[in-house]
Amino acid sequence: MEAMRQTENQQVLVLGATGGIGGELARQLRAAGWTVKALARRPDAGTTADGITWIRGDAMDREAVVTAAQGCDVIVHAVNPPGYRRWAELVLPMIDNTIAAARAVGATIVLPGTVYNYGPDAFPLLTEDSPQRPTTRKGAIRVELERRLRAATEDGVRAIVVRAGDFFGPQAGNSWFSQGLVKGGRPVDVVQLPGHPGVGHLWSYVPDVAQTMRLLIERRHTLDAFAAFHMAGHWDEDGMRMAEAIRSVARRHGTLARMRRFPWWLVTLAAPFATTLRELLEMRYLWRVPVKMSNERLGKTLGHEPHTPLETAVEATLGGLGCLS
Repeated sequence: MEAMRQTENQQVLVLGATGGIGGELARQLRAAGWTVKALARRPDAGTTADGITWIRGDAMDREAVVTAAQGCDVIVHAVNPPGYRRWAELVLPMIDNTIAAARAVGATIVLPGTVYNYGPDAFPLLTEDSPQRPTTRKGAIRVELERRLRAATEDGVRAIVVRAGDFFGPQAGNSWFSQGLVKGGRPVDVVQLPGHPGVGHLWSYVPDVAQTMRLLIERRHTLDAFAAFHMAGHWDEDGMRMAEAIRSVARRHGTLARMRRFPWWLVTLAAPFATTLRELLEMRYLWRVPVKMSNERLGKTLGHEPHTPLETAVEATLGGLGCLS
């Protein structure tokens, strides 16, 4: 009830509400009593559904973002170019538009972050203060994105960044889980393994990430102007734990799934002809080396990290993907 009273008359603008993390956070904030607005290009924008007011517009249109943000206390910047495409053209102009809107209305920006910011010199355990020297183009773009966000906090903008591992969840959108490990829309008969044998991998369940962001938003006035947090998520220590959880859930639903190695060789052959595959290859290093995150700072701030048991999270994810009979 206290949280409801604190957020009763507050408004949030969500950019990327049609995606996994943006949509989940929008729903959680609405349930917590926030007035939620979402900027989208989809044809039915302008309607109110699930308690969310949809506004027709594009995150690349600064005027549209500033107008939509009027009256908002928080702007969630969860928008990304789909399929890794056109990052160099779109990512930085979109964050610039969000910063302009936040500056105009006095809102706090909330950003879902990634491990892309970091290079091998920071592995295997990442803290919020680890050096950010990425070796990929997308990593360099993410570093510049956060640099601009941090610079904006020097003249009044406030920002919260929550960095996490590979997303999975019932509505996670484009993800390694839904496009690499299993195939949506049918029972699981094969689980693919993208990682090297014995190499750990970090996974983050979208509802847990959204809940973490919501709790930090409620405490935003007590945080630093630029506040970054890491989530420990689900650590798959040998690269097999997630696959075994998928097989276990599938078995309970009457399907026996086998494992096989992800066909990186095929991706390599097809990459010259497909932008998305070329971008996937650039990030392959994250399947070759273990990369963990320390959530010590998050634990000190919230007292705990929201954490759904793995098989519970996997079952909800497979159900959302249409993989369970």
